[in-house]
Amino acid sequence: MAAFLLMLREGLEAAIIVAILLGYLRQLDRRADFRWVWAGTTSAVLVSLAVGVALWNTVGGLEGAAEEIAEGMIAFAAVGLLTWMIFWMGRQARYLKGHLHGQVDAALAAGGATALALIAFVAVLREGVESALFLISTTTGTEASGSQLVGGFVGLAVAVGIGVLFYAGSSAVDIRAFFRLTGVLIILFAAGLVSKGVHEFQEVGLLPTMNEPVWNLGVLDPSTSTVGKFLGSLFGWTPRPSLLMAIAYTAYLIPVLVTYLRMTAPTRRPVPADNESIAPRT
Repeated sequence: MAAFLLMLREGLEAAIIVAILLGYLRQLDRRADFRWVWAGTTSAVLVSLAVGVALWNTVGGLEGAAEEIAEGMIAFAAVGLLTWMIFWMGRQARYLKGHLHGQVDAALAAGGATALALIAFVAVLREGVESALFLISTTTGTEASGSQLVGGFVGLAVAVGIGVLFYAGSSAVDIRAFFRLTGVLIILFAAGLVSKGVHEFQEVGLLPTMNEPVWNLGVLDPSTSTVGKFLGSLFGWTPRPSLLMAIAYTAYLIPVLVTYLRMTAPTRRPVPADNESIAPRT
């Protein structure tokens, strides 16, 4: 589920960017330039895969305290990127289309096919490298399984499907509502990564272990409970956290979630007074 959610969110951001670029070129009757967008997109995907493999091999080759420290650092780095990503998209989503259109206009005016490919490359590469880091953060310290790979591919496939609908001009999916919902889920996931990072640093003595465990809910143990496994994989749930893990989880979750919900709350148009006309003034 964590792999599905992350690839769905990151894949959708990349798919929408590609759809905006292709849609604008179609509007300009420049379909011949589609190949440059696809060239940049394909190159970005290949580079992202290479970065993911390199990170996996690097972390997988560590042992002992070095492994624990690396896993903790990856968890905290992923939290920082996730938080930046959801707030950036929340602020910039309404301006993204115009920004990309401006970049395309500049590239076409310069007559540079390379510049057009670079726009797609940079945008998709950012999402791809983030995806690689996030997926590694969900698998380090756990037993990797084929289900994580399947979840990631399914999330990516759904993202591509929504991107095709977006390119076709379909209003079947409320993109803003979708991003707001997935943003909330990712904040919950990131809070779990904060707790995980604290745990890894406690394992090597970089952080103190206080009152471990604060509670013991064995009924929701991920190793024996299906519900516990679901909560653990998606939200970082642990049935026996230390006090510092619980504090870190709460200290991140509450302010970040409240700020995000306020920032992305739907804006309501003011209702005119009874004696005020809603028609435009002349």
